[in-house]
Amino acid sequence: MYCNRPSLSWRSPAAAALLAATASILLSLPVAAQAPADLAAGEQAYAKCMGCHSPEHNRTGPLHCGLLGRESGSVKDYDYSQAMRKARIIWNAETLDQFLAAPLSNVPGTSMGFAGIPDSQERRNLIAWLATLNASSDRCRSILSKPRENS
Repeated sequence: MYCNRPSLSWRSPAAAALLAATASILLSLPVAAQAPADLAAGEQAYAKCMGCHSPEHNRTGPLHCGLLGRESGSVKDYDYSQAMRKARIIWNAETLDQFLAAPLSNVPGTSMGFAGIPDSQERRNLIAWLATLNASSDRCRSILSKPRENS
């Protein structure tokens, strides 16, 4: 039996309308939201950093008070690798997220011998906690009131 149904060509106005309607529906669907950062989990994640870093003092790695907004390689009295000094990264949530995912790939030649944090939520938690280490925190206020940047 022969069916007299018209064929639908992808170049036809009907196909274009169908495609537009489908795109409209798909674009109106809610995007999966990222879970909000958990500061307590971020502080726990910082335990991985404490072998080399401290919020208040340079150790094997530079101090973390005032990290967000600071340029890579700029803490006074810390001997950075040439790669980190030349990277000239301004640390913010996005640049830290990229760096912490794979430090050795993102700044080849860095002396930071850490494979990275593959879990995006763990990075988000850690970065949110690092953001609390600012001039308004009791922990960092006195440290950040002193000039610490290299010229």
